[in-house]
Amino acid sequence: MSGLAPDSTTEYRVRVDGVVEWPLADSDFPPSVIRTRGPAGAHRHRLVFGSCRYPKAEDPEVDEELGLDALDRYAVRMRNLPVSDWPDTLILLGDQVYADELTPQVKEKLASSRSSRAEPSDEVVGFEEYEGLYRHTWGDPEIRWIMSTVPTAMIFDDHDIRDDWNTSDVWRREMDTVPWWRRRIRAGLASYIVYQHLGNLSPAELAASEDFRRVLEPDGDRWSHLVGVADRADAETDGVKGVRFSFRWDLGASRLVMIDSRNGRILSGGVRKMLSDIEFDWVEQQASDEVEDLDHLVLGSSLPWLLPPVLSDAETLDEIGARRDGWVGRLAERIRQGADLEHWPAFFDSFTRLSRMIRGVADPGPRGPSSVTVLSGDVHHSYAARAGFSEPVAAAVCQLVCSPVHNAIPPYMRTVFRLGWSSRIAALTRRCARWCGSPDLPVTWHSALGPLFGNTIATLALDGPHATVVFEQPDPDGALHVAGRLPIS
Repeated sequence: MSGLAPDSTTEYRVRVDGVVEWPLADSDFPPSVIRTRGPAGAHRHRLVFGSCRYPKAEDPEVDEELGLDALDRYAVRMRNLPVSDWPDTLILLGDQVYADELTPQVKEKLASSRSSRAEPSDEVVGFEEYEGLYRHTWGDPEIRWIMSTVPTAMIFDDHDIRDDWNTSDVWRREMDTVPWWRRRIRAGLASYIVYQHLGNLSPAELAASEDFRRVLEPDGDRWSHLVGVADRADAETDGVKGVRFSFRWDLGASRLVMIDSRNGRILSGGVRKMLSDIEFDWVEQQASDEVEDLDHLVLGSSLPWLLPPVLSDAETLDEIGARRDGWVGRLAERIRQGADLEHWPAFFDSFTRLSRMIRGVADPGPRGPSSVTVLSGDVHHSYAARAGFSEPVAAAVCQLVCSPVHNAIPPYMRTVFRLGWSSRIAALTRRCARWCGSPDLPVTWHSALGPLFGNTIATLALDGPHATVVFEQPDPDGALHVAGRLPIS
């Protein structure tokens, strides 16, 4: 939609063939609105973010294990607040849907509708099944309302397609031998474009892209076109992916640059890069563009840049091992896939390049942003880590992780994550990594808040030169309480 006045709030309804389909007639929520940015709010922005939202299972045992949905509870609280207190942006950082971990009712529906037993019984495969999964996951009234009211930016992670998606070249070659995989990756990427990515793009960007403009054309079936776009997005050609899912939002005097750290990977021919050189060039250009005029720079990546240091070194060690021939390389690959060792430190050259980019935009000259934050999810615990470099930088640099919004982890993983922040163990793992050939780290970091466990939603409040992050978790009665607060700048 275009032509709305800056700094305005406009109520809207959706009619289909003259019938009001939204808002629902029996809704308990306020009217949906479109709020526009403008000069009045240029230096103030409130971003709500989180990741890993499993749907309500409608199974008492499963729902008891999962606990209350933090994003649902945030939406319920919003309905009693004035519009001026609503967040300006909602950022969902991966695993918006779980295509390979289905609720009992989705499994039951698949079993009744499938004619082929060759396809997995506990995973979606075709586009129609993905459509049903999105409807099931986003169908509860709290999520429908908040996404209809707050501008929402999204990026996928592995479960939007499949666990360990694009972990390595070995993984890709193994999946290419699975008979139903081509149908699955086409459906997963096509549905991601329709349900998530088109909403990341401005009207001007949609109009400028033939790929996405054709998806929105009103006449005819768009499936064959979506298949072509999905195939190009998945394929590596001369070290480049055919579609860029990274994007940029200007938020008044601040900026969000979202990095695709999942589909954008380059893995073939002995290369391991989180992004192609061309896409990384684009990210660097967006991050540094007139950075001296920014209050704050926010980077999004579904996968954390800064992990607990012990786990970061473990991923770097595994990458070194996986490059070796023989049984060592095969064992390292099995460990990589089994333990999900596939974050930025497992792509050490890309980790170094991202760290250097952040170092540059954090200290661009006489003027620059007060903070550079990296928002992430994936790891099923929440934390804030402060970063430092060999020379001081002007901006505060932080990694902020909020995960999960609605999911659970085995109890033993809490111990693993806590040990991951141990400075004594980290000193040993870093020494071991250097002995095995790891270069020196381009950045140092330490925990400033957390780790926090349980369903969590986070808010990054930007106000002039000041930035503050707040992590909230639902009480048994459904109210949100502050689990952690950190002034960043």
